[in-house]
Amino acid sequence: MDVFEAILSRRTIRKFEDREVPATEVEKILEACRWSPSWANTQCWEIVVLRDARARKAIEVAVPEGNPAYRCVCGAPLVLAVCAKLGASGYYHDAVTTKFGDWFLFDLGIATQNISLAAHALGLGSVVLGLFDQDKARTAIGVPEGYELVTLMPMGYPAEEPRVPKRKLSSDFSHSDQW
Repeated sequence: MDVFEAILSRRTIRKFEDREVPATEVEKILEACRWSPSWANTQCWEIVVLRDARARKAIEVAVPEGNPAYRCVCGAPLVLAVCAKLGASGYYHDAVTTKFGDWFLFDLGIATQNISLAAHALGLGSVVLGLFDQDKARTAIGVPEGYELVTLMPMGYPAEEPRVPKRKLSSDFSHSDQW
């Protein structure tokens, strides 16, 4: 699958088959994350791979029942907890160098996209969770001080085929030479 096909055909998946994701596929996904670009090549991401049902159940309490992805945290055979090392991205000599401060959200956004596209290219589906209690989840998986749990990514073999969401045309958000 070429990159444009992957970008255009990837969908958010919240229902998964009851089938384990082979370790070789997980390694390929982590390799895609490894090659994500980052601020000054800081590579500030840390990924906790949750395969064990008890580990996934422990983080389920952090996801509100109203979140459409609530059931998939335990229903997915695999959840990646995407974390960031604080004070690395966007810093030089321990000083913030950007208007926006710590750049870790930007770097993890890129890494998360690489993970999503790699999973899709391997026939897997995923969802990126942002609405959950990060502190409860970080405690459940033991994220140390100096790091922040940013997102949870349940993934597995899709048990659904979502319809194509409505998207803006590029002309709706692009400007030529100035706003």
